[in-house]
Amino acid sequence: MTETTVRPPRRFGMAARLRPDKRDEYLQLHRDVWSHVETVISACGIRNYTIFELDGVLLAYFEYVGDDFEADQRTMAADEITRRWWAETGPCQLPFRADSSAQNWEEFDEIWHLD
Repeated sequence: MTETTVRPPRRFGMAARLRPDKRDEYLQLHRDVWSHVETVISACGIRNYTIFELDGVLLAYFEYVGDDFEADQRTMAADEITRRWWAETGPCQLPFRADSSAQNWEEFDEIWHLD
């Protein structure tokens, strides 16, 4: 009998800020997320994707369960509809830190986890 090893997911936490004049637009976009975008996210190995908002600060969490994160990210970035979604949501966001070189989302370092 062959034993299957189950790898734990790779966890991601990120932060960004909302442009104050784009907050309502961003929240509306996420109330009506395009189903194709959700399908692509799932097909690229992302699970448990959650975005939280408090006073214009966005916090995101997701788990990656695939085998090649960079390849899956390239697949997602190559999807035309996903790129259109990013073109809608991207202008609503700012990096979390004012001096950041990030376009929008900044990734946290994981320091602790409890299952």
